[in-house]
Amino acid sequence: MCTAATYQTKDFYFGRTLDYEFSYGEKIVIMPRNFPLLFRTKGTLKHHYAMFGIAHVTDNYPLFYDASNEMGLAMAGLNFVGNAVYRKETKGKDNIATYEFIPWILSQCATVDEAKKLLNKINITAAVFRKDLPTAQLHWILADRNACITVESVENGIQIYDNPAGILTNNPPFDEQMFQLNNYMSLSPKSPQNLFSDRLPLHVYSRGMGALGLPGDLSSQSRFIRAAFVRLNSVSGDSENESVSQFFHILNSVDQQRGCCELENGTYEITIYTSCCNVSKGIYYYTSYDNHQISCVHLFHEALDEIALVTYPLVTDEQIRVQN
Repeated sequence: MCTAATYQTKDFYFGRTLDYEFSYGEKIVIMPRNFPLLFRTKGTLKHHYAMFGIAHVTDNYPLFYDASNEMGLAMAGLNFVGNAVYRKETKGKDNIATYEFIPWILSQCATVDEAKKLLNKINITAAVFRKDLPTAQLHWILADRNACITVESVENGIQIYDNPAGILTNNPPFDEQMFQLNNYMSLSPKSPQNLFSDRLPLHVYSRGMGALGLPGDLSSQSRFIRAAFVRLNSVSGDSENESVSQFFHILNSVDQQRGCCELENGTYEITIYTSCCNVSKGIYYYTSYDNHQISCVHLFHEALDEIALVTYPLVTDEQIRVQN
């Protein structure tokens, strides 16, 4: 499963964890403005906004997990198994396959408001990229520095939710995730007061007791609550190093360690990578399960008017700084 988050200081940051039992060989991918972007029913966009993120590349096509564009709009798809419902192609709609959805939006939209206009015509289909790559059941988070929304294609159609928490995990549907926050409104980063009874001499015996009851398990609902609490109470300076560091601390609060989430086939779900993109400046930072040193790729260091994809393999071997 996965967790996505936004964070705002002087710049706007967007990122996610990818939690799964194996890797598809994902890479950092930069799509320049003139890469011929083919859509199944909408033809080819020969010129579009440049974008970059992490994707599995096959047949020279990036299947993005998450990405940001040069204008400051970011997007990620997260597993939504059992709730995602896709439809057949519909006349009068923009029929976009799930794997096309991120590039469809990021290639044309500079803001969430522009994306909302495009979403009014969207019909997300179950068309597969290739027979050996089945359709993923997903929902999506879209954000810029001014707004954040969640998009779900469910039994009742396309649902678009404002996302004031700035967090998305997996199941249940987003409106149910948000509703569950009502059960935790008493949590606080401050020390609690004795509201239980004035007839009992109750007292604070440890720091952090204001957050007693904050879920600590790895389920998607619990990760949503924990990440929302950490994100909404996060404090940092607005320098790049301070902001990036704090963002990784937010997502590290829902990190999945090998051995704690065993699957039926005897494998374990782990946090394969954690990302933090400075969407304002076009810098994609990431760590991997076996490499906690932060690596980064700069969008604007590339020639963005070219036609060929630029890819960088993830640095996955642990980098340890020896001090003596």
